[in-house]
Amino acid sequence: MGKINVGRWILGGLVAGVVGDIVEAICQGVWLGPSWNAAMQALGKPALTTRMIVEFNLVGLVIGLAAVWIYAGIRPRFGAGPKTAIYAGLVTWLLASLLANTFFMVIPYMYPHHLALYATIADFIAWILGTVAGAALYKEA
Repeated sequence: MGKINVGRWILGGLVAGVVGDIVEAICQGVWLGPSWNAAMQALGKPALTTRMIVEFNLVGLVIGLAAVWIYAGIRPRFGAGPKTAIYAGLVTWLLASLLANTFFMVIPYMYPHHLALYATIADFIAWILGTVAGAALYKEA
């Protein structure tokens, strides 16, 4: 097996992160934003701030890089293309969202369970689409 094409990994990872962040902005910010703010208020915390949004977007870029890194790692075994990108997106979603959000569903009264569920579904869409977009730019050296 060859080495990962670092330039293409970074390019694809950043694109995956931006696409994921855009989907997250629509789902988490526009659709779920009022619910998130209400949940934060119920916990006695302030509503989402611009700083938090910037930090979430930076985390999204790191998740995008991880997603395309996973894609590059499994590509020799599963072949290049969208099917492999979907596999990588599923692994990314499992590790970055499903497991983390499950903790929010287990802790009573932390966040409403339906909000954590909707956030997990939004993440699924974000990281599948993001990984497919980023993987489309990845090529072996």
